[in-house]
Amino acid sequence: MDKPRAAVIDGQGGGVGRALVEKLRLSLGGSLYILALGTNSLATSLMLKAGADEGATGENAIVVNAGRVDYILGTIGIIAANSMLGELTPAMAAAIGSSRAEKILVPLNRCQLRLVGVKNQPFGAHIEEAATALLELIRERFNRDASAGSPQKMKNVVAGHGQH
Repeated sequence: MDKPRAAVIDGQGGGVGRALVEKLRLSLGGSLYILALGTNSLATSLMLKAGADEGATGENAIVVNAGRVDYILGTIGIIAANSMLGELTPAMAAAIGSSRAEKILVPLNRCQLRLVGVKNQPFGAHIEEAATALLELIRERFNRDASAGSPQKMKNVVAGHGQH
């Protein structure tokens, strides 16, 4: 199994994306490839500074790369056209929503989206849950691949330890 590829998508100030990248890098180290996809250059820059492997900005970058990763992380707004004060275009939302990548969405009640049935908790707890959800998905994929006879290249991830 190749190194898992995750895209973190953010816009506006880039704080959510930065927090996600920092947490993923801390939790998984170098065992995860992280692609920072920003709707603007500030968001991309902050995610790169937080430890993303590569970054790209704008509609075409998001549309092209949404289908090239295993996992997509961001706020719930990344699947809603015209969210983030219009930064998230309909083409971006369609590409993200239709991507075969597993999506892990942080439930921020903005962008005229109100999620019910979700615990009201501090932002940091949602970031922690997103990282935990990604780790669980990677473990499931690894176990599925290992049972099919694939080589075990992700021992540190499955054990819950990144390569620092």
